[in-house]
Amino acid sequence: MLSAFSSPLFLYHYFEATHGPFRNLSDLESEAAEAILQQLRDEGNCFAARRAPDYLRIRRELEERIRALFVQKRGQPRRERPHYMIVGACDWLCTWYQEVDVVTIPLSAFHPQTISFTYGDSFPAMLYTDGKPYRDQVYTLDELQSLIQQYGLPQDWNQDGACGPERYIEAQIWDDQPLQAYMYS
Repeated sequence: MLSAFSSPLFLYHYFEATHGPFRNLSDLESEAAEAILQQLRDEGNCFAARRAPDYLRIRRELEERIRALFVQKRGQPRRERPHYMIVGACDWLCTWYQEVDVVTIPLSAFHPQTISFTYGDSFPAMLYTDGKPYRDQVYTLDELQSLIQQYGLPQDWNQDGACGPERYIEAQIWDDQPLQAYMYS
């Protein structure tokens, strides 16, 4: 299955070095998540500080929708909410953090039934209604190669964002097991 790719693909997770990887607001109760997001807004020194007041509500709704679409495609999520990574490197994401760090994991480390993808960040991918065929779509690992062949990697053709909101392919990780070695306590 993965041998069909011409070279090994890696997933990337960018994060604030002082906080550690895979710190997921969606894993927290709503009040605790809102408090952390408000602290980030108050500090004002990262991309998350600019998120809208209803960000967490919309994010949770999108996560539920993505999960349901993934299950319809025979996905078997082991988490209620995903962790996020992207397919390939994306320099733009380095600008989101004061002190950026990154975890890279080969795509082969993930079980196909525990990983889904959206073409672009899940917010525009699931919310925009501009007629692009990859809107409101969730893709499986089996569909990833075809998706890349058809549309390319957004970070290659849209580095500056001038061609729309697609800046990377987002991976939703529905299992903690492949991430355990990278998580901080």
